[in-house]
Amino acid sequence: MSGKDIRALFLGDICGQPGNRAVFIGLKQLVKDYRADVVVANGENASDGFGITPDEANSLFSAGVDIITTGNHVWQRSEIYPMMKGSGKLIRPANYPPGVPGKGMVSLKVKGTEIVVINLQGRLNMSAIDCPFRIGRELVQQVKRSNSCILIDFHAESTEEKEALALYLDGMAAAVVGTHTHIQTADERILPKGTAYITDIGMTGPVMSVIGSEPNISIKRQLTQIPLKNRIAETPAALQGVVVTINTEKGLAKKIVRFSKEMRV
Repeated sequence: MSGKDIRALFLGDICGQPGNRAVFIGLKQLVKDYRADVVVANGENASDGFGITPDEANSLFSAGVDIITTGNHVWQRSEIYPMMKGSGKLIRPANYPPGVPGKGMVSLKVKGTEIVVINLQGRLNMSAIDCPFRIGRELVQQVKRSNSCILIDFHAESTEEKEALALYLDGMAAAVVGTHTHIQTADERILPKGTAYITDIGMTGPVMSVIGSEPNISIKRQLTQIPLKNRIAETPAALQGVVVTINTEKGLAKKIVRFSKEMRV
């Protein structure tokens, strides 16, 4: 790898205690294996599948996560609000209305290069918040400069919306990766103008589950259509995500590698 390249490791939605344990036990080795320079993880499901607490956020930082992104469930734990206001390393989708806690973008220096992480949320089959295309492009144009690399977590339900945003920002961001569905897709690629893309990086959470929840409860919900409360499956978890190699001179991607590493814990 050239000295002017960096590797960004993205972890898919951390789901409940199985996901937290997998990060604590397995992340350092994963970083070593891929020689990652920066770790971005989506933590909106860290607290029993809904939201994240300050203790959980701090544990993820201690385990080696540099930036925590979130999504629509981040608002479910109000105790995180003060941390969202004060911590530069925990962000929420940038296209929420003015006045909500926290911010949607953060920058840090990695090997002398400015890394900017932007969090966006989709609108198709989700809350009708501000336009991620308009806000995303405005933010990218605001921070884009020489020797900077822009990484975007697009927390969205629709595959159409995710692909469209990635192509809309192709050549402007080093990576646009999808989160939220908890199902890792196999469409990782470098877009024509140099942006790394994958529709969903997957879930860091229990493997034998239905998107992280107990299978029996999820099956009963489908059979009965009763809105039973889901419960996180207490089974061994996997670390899922991608590693993107970025040319820092251009701020664009050279390679994207998908991983899924099961932990026996």
